[in-house]
Amino acid sequence: MHESEAMRPVPSPFAILALAFLAAFPAAAAAQARSAQEILAASDAIRNPGQPFGLTVMLAEFRSGAPGQTMALKVYSKEETGSGQYRSLLQFVEPQRDQGKLMMKTGNVLWFHDPGAGSTIRISPQQRLLGQASNGDVVTVNLAKDYSAILAGEEAVTDADRQKRDCWKLELKATSDSVTYWRVEYWVDKATDRPVKGRFYSETDRLLKTAFYRGYELQLGRDRPTETIIIDGIDTALVTRMKFSAYAYRDVPESWFQKDSLGRFRPE
Repeated sequence: MHESEAMRPVPSPFAILALAFLAAFPAAAAAQARSAQEILAASDAIRNPGQPFGLTVMLAEFRSGAPGQTMALKVYSKEETGSGQYRSLLQFVEPQRDQGKLMMKTGNVLWFHDPGAGSTIRISPQQRLLGQASNGDVVTVNLAKDYSAILAGEEAVTDADRQKRDCWKLELKATSDSVTYWRVEYWVDKATDRPVKGRFYSETDRLLKTAFYRGYELQLGRDRPTETIIIDGIDTALVTRMKFSAYAYRDVPESWFQKDSLGRFRPE
């Protein structure tokens, strides 16, 4: 035996077992390489462009498959320097009776402006907007900034197109009482970081809704979900579809996020 070989340290039995485990389960090694918070942030980056942008949201509600009310909004969002969270301004387009109304999110505070009444009032993100969609569902949100995530395991999940997806299951807990949901179960595709499914709970741990993310298309440089299907937590016959279109990078001035300036808002 050469002297160098005699001096080489012998791996401990624990180290040998750990290496064998990681070799047999590469997914476990990948999980160790990233924290649950990092997986959640990667999923956020797929939903939300990193530059100021605009898009159109179409909402439609269904009861047992029969169509009900619809709504259309224009959304303008930009990431807030420092916090990493988004500020959003939403302009109501349809139905006609709501045209010109505005909803603004800055931090986790939402304001509603009615030009007809000339009033601006604070509203709750939990307040229902249309069908199963709440105010907090239509504004742009980085979940990793509002929730603390832990990795609950791995799970094969059936997506909205009835395809099996190997996912990380994340447990999200709100870091403040101003966010829309108290707790979230969130499934992220292991291969792509795409959000697949979420279950959203109240502070009393009641299931409020289940959401599926689908219709991935290349938008602003990445494949992003262009449709969210929201199913009521109690009556699964109640479904709301949110469709996202007309993505575009655009200037979103700071002046748009001043409550006292909402009455003078002009988008173009």
